[in-house]
Amino acid sequence: MFHRDGPSFRELARQALTSVEQGYDLLAPKFEHTPFRTPDPVLKAALAHVGPDGGVGSALDVCCGTGAAMRVLRPLCRERVVGFDLSQGMLDEARRRLADAPGTAALDFVRGDALALPFDAAFDLITSFGAFGHILEEDEPRLVAGIARALKPGGRFVFVTGQPPSALNPGYWVAKGFNAAMRVRNALWKPPFVMYYLTFLVPRARVLLEAAGFDVEVREGDMPEPFGRLVTVIATKR
Repeated sequence: MFHRDGPSFRELARQALTSVEQGYDLLAPKFEHTPFRTPDPVLKAALAHVGPDGGVGSALDVCCGTGAAMRVLRPLCRERVVGFDLSQGMLDEARRRLADAPGTAALDFVRGDALALPFDAAFDLITSFGAFGHILEEDEPRLVAGIARALKPGGRFVFVTGQPPSALNPGYWVAKGFNAAMRVRNALWKPPFVMYYLTFLVPRARVLLEAAGFDVEVREGDMPEPFGRLVTVIATKR
C-alpha cells in the first residue's frame, strides 16, 4: 500500500493527531509516496476532457497538494496555473517539484482556505482532486459557491468522484467504519482532523452545483483500470 520512501505508521499516527493544516505540513515531503496522492492515470483521464494543449487561458487547482494536477494542467494553459492549498508545506513541495514542469504558463502558489477562495471571475478552469474528504458536508455549499465566484462565465469545474456504492460492497462498510472512527477521534481530540470517505458523490454534487448555477455533465467509463468506478464531472458555469 505504501512506498518504501513513504511515511511510517508512526508518522501517519502523528499526522492524524494534529490539524489538517499541520498534518499535511508534516506529510508533505513524503506525500508523493502515499496512496492519498491522486494517481497520474486518473488525472490524465479527467483532464483529457479539458481540450488540447493551450486551449485554456487560466486554471486554478483547489487543494493542489504537491502539484500533481498542476503538472498536467500547465501544458493545457496559455496564461497561468494557480495552486491553492491550506498547507504551506505542500505548496513548498509543489513549487520544488514543478520547477521542471512542461509548458509555458506561469505557476503561482497561494496559501488559503478552500472555503474562502479569494478570487472573482478569475479562471477559465478550476479543478480539485482528492480533497473532498476534507470538506464537511455542511460546508460543501460554501466550497461550491466559492468555485462559482472564482470562475468566469462559461468556465468549467472539473473533478473526479464516484456514484454511491451499494451497501453490499465491502468497501462501503470499510468507509463507514473509518468515518465513525474519525468522528470519535474528533470528539475526543482537538484540533479536529477532517478526513472522511463517501463525500461529494455524484447525486449530492449535482444538486449543489445545479443550485449554484452550473450545468453538470457526468462522464462514466473514461477511467483506466483499476480506477473504473471513478467518474469525471464537468460542471460549466452558466
